[in-house]
Amino acid sequence: MKSILKAFYDRIPIIRELRFLSGQVLRELRHLGDRLNQLQLQLSQLHATTCVKTLDFELRQYPRYMDTKRLLSYAFQVCSQNAEDRMIQEIFRRIGTTDRTFVEIGSKTGGENNTAFLLAQGWKGYWIDGNPEFLEAIRNRIDLPNECLKCLACHVTRENAASVLRQLGVPAQFDLLCLDIDQNTYYAWEGLAQFCPRVVVVEYNAVIPPGLDWKVRYAPDRVWDGSHNFGASLTAFELFGRQLGYCLVGCDFIGVNAFFVRADLVADKFAAPFTAENHYEPPRYAFLHRRAHAASTLDRQDAEPPDSPNRSPK
Repeated sequence: MKSILKAFYDRIPIIRELRFLSGQVLRELRHLGDRLNQLQLQLSQLHATTCVKTLDFELRQYPRYMDTKRLLSYAFQVCSQNAEDRMIQEIFRRIGTTDRTFVEIGSKTGGENNTAFLLAQGWKGYWIDGNPEFLEAIRNRIDLPNECLKCLACHVTRENAASVLRQLGVPAQFDLLCLDIDQNTYYAWEGLAQFCPRVVVVEYNAVIPPGLDWKVRYAPDRVWDGSHNFGASLTAFELFGRQLGYCLVGCDFIGVNAFFVRADLVADKFAAPFTAENHYEPPRYAFLHRRAHAASTLDRQDAEPPDSPNRSPK
């Protein structure tokens, strides 16, 4: 019976016309989808080209970005998101290293953060992130001796920050601390005041102009909602860093990370004055892009020998 009805309907002209039109519409929709994908690819390539042109060529014409005491001209992306890799490397080239130990709070899965490249160069350290799934991701992607990297899934607050580091066995003094927990980065640093890393990298809120001491209202369980109501201004970090004995020595071009060096190590190696007004970079989030292939943790090289010229005494 069904085959008889189908044959009947197939003989009706309007049914045949509708089937033809629907097929034609589907073909046109597929063609439109292909064209939109091509357009998206072209726009992505144009964006990347614009970023490279600006960062690699046009910026070098401005005195601010030619000043070798500033960190901006050393920006280079390997594993970091905003080209912090070589800026951090340049800081330690100037002040030397001691234990080559890092702590990164807000490390994500380790493929793209501020310390993954250091890990590949023989450093050791600690990764802490609030997402418990990051532990499984790291186990699946990174094959390292146990003593090289310790990881902990934990929501870090001002109240528990110090105990979290003590739980992992972090020494009171070490080379590098990176804080990137979006909403409460400022307060996490407050909670770690008893630790004395030689270099501290924090995520600041570049929407707030320099000169304003502004901090988001604190609540331990508060997380970033994707708006610009997060963290603290660069001036707030500058003032707090100064209380702890640190100098603000630079920011990345994108307006995300601020770099602090312990005052006893600064000397004349960085661009003074060490103020938010001098080192502030506005938000340029449109320049966020990866230049190479997908981010990944690199294979680890042998640790730097104790007599390396890059090392310095404590």
